[in-house]
Parts: sequence; structure tokens; C-alpha cells
Amino acid sequence: MMYSEEDYLMLSGIQHFAFCRRQWAMIHIEQQWADNYRTTAGELMHKKAHDEGSFEKRGNLLIVRGLRISSHKLGLSGQCDVVEFHQNEDGVILFGYDGKWNPVPVEYKRGLPKENNADELQLCAQAICLEEMFQTNIPVGHLYYGESRRRTHVEFTDKLREDVKKMAEEMHNLFQKGYTPNVKPAKHCKACSLNDLCVPRLQKTKKAREYIEQSIRAKD
Repeated sequence: MMYSEEDYLMLSGIQHFAFCRRQWAMIHIEQQWADNYRTTAGELMHKKAHDEGSFEKRGNLLIVRGLRISSHKLGLSGQCDVVEFHQNEDGVILFGYDGKWNPVPVEYKRGLPKENNADELQLCAQAICLEEMFQTNIPVGHLYYGESRRRTHVEFTDKLREDVKKMAEEMHNLFQKGYTPNVKPAKHCKACSLNDLCVPRLQKTKKAREYIEQSIRAKD
């Protein structure tokens, strides 16, 4: 399926979606947002990385910041924190630069590697966009974590690519329906900036109709 530009969703939302589908829907469908320490620190890091249109050449390495990307196949668009272009004979031609270059996406994250693969999915989605834009194959990328100040090497396997495609389809289906899923409260809810808006503990309570029926049966 090919999506038109007016149907594009935010690529960064795939990380929210992988973390919690309800969180994603509240942000991207209901347009609700709240900051906490984690989101503020992450935003500051991304502002530092996103010097849009910035080019820096270091020998056989070209560093591009804030590159805008999109994919008709995924129906996603956004920006890369950094794309490194490594000079290579098997790469792509870049206007204004001699030789050929292989693009490698690099995403900056505030903390440490997560227990889930939300960051890897976001990075892989960026790679798929870049592949479509440059008509090339990108096998690997990197996640840079601010707390450890280290890079994590990410291989874009067939499984990871398929998960990205399925997740993008599910995001589009929910967005078209305007549907916000319920959530099962979990330990990661405490770290969510939307905790007070979502109130996940209320998801455990019974519906009003069930409560009334139960009260009537108790009196009989």
C-alpha cells in the first residue's frame, strides 16, 4: 500500500506506539501532552542534535543533522537526528559531493537502552525512509544514549523491518478510526508523562453498568 502525503503520520510516534498504544493515541489522536523530567531532558538533547540543514565533512565522513525524511510505503514522515554518509564505491551519489556515499542513521536518546525495542523500531523506520528516498539498502544504524555516552549498534533484520511495517499499518488503522485503546496498567506507567491524564489505575475499575447490576444482585 502507498500512502499520500496528507495521510502521513509522525515517524517519531512509532516509539510511543511500541511503548504504549494508549499513550500514542492520546498524543497523536487526542492531541494531549504533558512534560516530565524525561521528556524535557530528551527534548533538550534533540534540540542539540537537530541543527537542521547542518552539514559537516570529516574526510570520508559527511554528517547531516535534522534531515527530513518520509516513506510512501509506511505513510510516515519526520526528521533524523543525524545521518552519517560514509564514502563508499557502492553508495549513492550526493549532489555537490564527489564520490558515492552510504547513509547510516544515528538516533540520540536521553537515558540508557530500554528493555523493549521501541528505539530500534524508530531507528529502523528511519532507515526504511532513507532507503526509499535514496534507492539504496541500509543494513545498520546506531542509537546514542546520553546517560552512558555510548553508541549501540543496530542491525536492521527482516524481523525488525516486518515489525515496523505491521506497526505502521496498525497506527494508520487506529488513526483512521480515531480510536484510543484501553491499557493494562504496568510498571512503565509510572515513567509516562501522561500518567495523570491517562489515569491507568482507573482501567481496572468496573464499568458503571456492571457496578449497578452487581449492586442490584447483592440486594436480591
